[in-house]
Amino acid sequence: MADGVGYILNEEKTDALLTIHLNCDPGREVREMLDTKRAYGKKDGVQYYHVIQSFKPGEVTPELALEIATEFAREHLPGFETVISVHVDKEHIHAHLIFNSVNADTGRKYHSNTQTYYKQLRAASDRLCREHGLSVIMEGASSKAVSYIEWLRQSKGQPTFRSMLEADLRTAIEDANDLGHFFMLMEHMGWEISHGNRLGFRLRGQDRFMIPGRKNPLFTEDCIRAAILGNLSAIEAGQRPPSSYRVPYRPYKKHPKYTGFLALYVHYLYVLGKIEKRQYPPRMTPQLRKEVLRFERCREQFAFLRENNISTQEDMTAFQSRTENALTGLTKQRTILNVRKKKRRVWWRKSATLWIWAFRSKPARTPSGAPNPTGRPPGRARVRDER
Repeated sequence: MADGVGYILNEEKTDALLTIHLNCDPGREVREMLDTKRAYGKKDGVQYYHVIQSFKPGEVTPELALEIATEFAREHLPGFETVISVHVDKEHIHAHLIFNSVNADTGRKYHSNTQTYYKQLRAASDRLCREHGLSVIMEGASSKAVSYIEWLRQSKGQPTFRSMLEADLRTAIEDANDLGHFFMLMEHMGWEISHGNRLGFRLRGQDRFMIPGRKNPLFTEDCIRAAILGNLSAIEAGQRPPSSYRVPYRPYKKHPKYTGFLALYVHYLYVLGKIEKRQYPPRMTPQLRKEVLRFERCREQFAFLRENNISTQEDMTAFQSRTENALTGLTKQRTILNVRKKKRRVWWRKSATLWIWAFRSKPARTPSGAPNPTGRPPGRARVRDER
């Protein structure tokens, strides 16, 4: 709480004339808020709330912004200890309001949720701005909000996990032949996939899954399947090959750390300039990948024409007719061989049945030629157990 109050009262961002305390004394606001919590026995949970009112650049003065924020606090936050400060260090003037989570008069706690934000806080703020002739944000299409860290990285031109995910998704959609192939490509790129109501992706080691379909409907499962079907139509039309060469996936293995004399040797090689830092090649763009695929397709077609001595359309038609005739002959031979195989199998089954029947019906004989009534081979005595 002290950090929040100290931030909005920072002299580098505001002035003492642009600060107001409601239901508390200047310099004692934090202590009085804590005393209110102890008096009502509500020291747990949310300690305070921080509200920011931003105005369009050049549309409002600092004094008017302070007046609107004060009216808002007195109307919507009666009985709450509130500190109001207007910051003028940015191009757009904005007011900060920090108020205690426990009401000093009633002892009731303030509960914030989506309903209280839209129907109470935002509605009251928009009404006050309209009364003073200021513009407000109109409800329309949902904006693509980003977190502060993502915004900070984008402003500095640094890549974010979401931008890398979208780039890999577009690459996998362009290269995939079906949805299963798409999932395999994403896993080879190092992404873990969550198959639930919405597709989620995360890099190995991340705690949470990112769901790109929330901000871009192109990356929902149905849209990804439709985009891949568009690739299949291009394959059938001959505009792209069905598959391309891909480097086999190899799991990452940490390089062993050099120790002892070898580490000292490598260090001196680096100092003397004999070895340099590893230079990674630039990533292939989608346009370059398309040109490479087109070149590979043309190269395979040229090799096919050269191997079969095809130079004109007539040669191609003759080669096609020869291939169809050869295929027809092979199909007939396969049919004949299958019929012979079935006949041979039936003959062997009948022969085996006759042989077994003849063997069982023929009586056993002794070496002299007389029938053996016992049916056992001659020359063997039957051993009787007398125990």
